[in-house]
Amino acid sequence: MKIHTMIAEDEQLAREELIYLLEKEKDVKLLPSAETGEQLIELYKEHDPDVIFLDVHMPGIHGVAAAKKIMELAYLKVPLFIFTTAYDEYAVEAFEIDAMDYMLKPYDTERFQMTMNRLRNRMQQLERKKERVTNQGIPSSAKLLIDDDDRTVVLSPDAIYYAVPYKRVLEIHTEDKVIHSKMTLQELEKKLQGHDFFRTHRSYLVNLNHIQEITPWFNGASNITLKDKKQTTIPVSRTARKHLFDFFGN
Repeated sequence: MKIHTMIAEDEQLAREELIYLLEKEKDVKLLPSAETGEQLIELYKEHDPDVIFLDVHMPGIHGVAAAKKIMELAYLKVPLFIFTTAYDEYAVEAFEIDAMDYMLKPYDTERFQMTMNRLRNRMQQLERKKERVTNQGIPSSAKLLIDDDDRTVVLSPDAIYYAVPYKRVLEIHTEDKVIHSKMTLQELEKKLQGHDFFRTHRSYLVNLNHIQEITPWFNGASNITLKDKKQTTIPVSRTARKHLFDFFGN
């Protein structure tokens, strides 16, 4: 398994040193590097890295703020963060956002290898957790109990076409009705683990079995059309599009 890795570092020498170290790791695939926090956020949207080596001090949006913004944007997976800096007093701030590790400059080869071992262990843990979640999903014959305004309805997962937050409720769309639930999109997604549902956008959860077609939109994004009576069109972000086509084996 390749570890898709991104570097965010404004100092050229420090960036080149880290690239040199990472290029020696056979299971690492290096993605384009960022020199500012703003550039990192845009590159994250495009490339969806597994891990980001992130300098705490950068022009514009500093490292911790950029990491928090990426965590807000993430909906398929949250990347792991390894912070880099010349000042160890910033370690506490970095770990407040659950950073995986923290490396001081100039980089020590032995310390770097320790970080890479931690990274590989964490990646393996996440993969095993993903497999358990998939294997332990609710059976296809199961029914969901979902609040709908002042009542509770019994709903089959297959009956759901898509769900989207609207104002202060979650709209769950079926073929002939819309359920207004107080649960969050994340809570519904958790209930549907093990079924063919996919976050095409941070605000949309879609039943893949009800997709009729996928059409290009602009800037690498797409739209999907559902098989419902309204032929509902739903956006697919540029990052989600890659994972969607992977699901269908393309």
